[in-house]
Amino acid sequence: MYRWFVVLVLALTIAGCGRKAAQEAGSTQPVAAEQQQPAAQQPAAQAPAAQVPTSQTAEPPSRQTAAAVPAKPLPPPPVTLPAGTVLRVRTTTTLSSKNSQTGDRFTATLTEPLVAGGKVLAPRGAQVEGLIADSNQGGRVKGRAHISIRLTSVDVNGRQMAVSTGAFTRTARATKKKDATKIGIGSGIGAVIGAIAGGGRGAAIGAAAGAGAGTGVVLGTRGEPAVIPSESVLTFRLRNPVTVASPQTRG
Repeated sequence: MYRWFVVLVLALTIAGCGRKAAQEAGSTQPVAAEQQQPAAQQPAAQAPAAQVPTSQTAEPPSRQTAAAVPAKPLPPPPVTLPAGTVLRVRTTTTLSSKNSQTGDRFTATLTEPLVAGGKVLAPRGAQVEGLIADSNQGGRVKGRAHISIRLTSVDVNGRQMAVSTGAFTRTARATKKKDATKIGIGSGIGAVIGAIAGGGRGAAIGAAAGAGAGTGVVLGTRGEPAVIPSESVLTFRLRNPVTVASPQTRG
């Protein structure tokens, strides 16, 4: 009988343990379901956004640099001085056929601005250079002295602009009256000397001799030189058109 009692106790113990294990298994399944449910119910909006490749949104550095640097403005077009343009200058030294030689150079300044296309190429007072095209002292018997000059360049913004102008010529004054006076004086002096020496006939001979002496003086002496005084205002005209870069506009 004791044996049956032990078997009964063991059977009840085993049955109680099985029932407790079943209850614990049932209670753990809802918890696992509850733990899995929030993960399944997470909103799709929390998913990381797809990254767009950088090459599709940002420009290359070289293109960005080119866009940031402004383009340089184009230089203004050149301007042309037509043939016949007037250049008025003031000489700075005296030019004379007596001292100046053909090929010598001289300087002058503009008396008024040089304008082309509404723009001032050279202001008043700009330096001008010229050339003595011909210098002639004149003959001893005939022919008066003369001197011819022309312009060769104008200072435009610090650079010499080559020009070709017509010539300005200055001719010496005629000396016929002075020559006649010299001959007359010589004749008078000879007549006086002849009269003292030989009377009337001597006076005639002396007058002729004096006239010849006066004529010799005239023939042996050159006429007056052709002179262009310093500070003379002269006018020249361009023989050919001249094209020059337009001056930059100052801001």
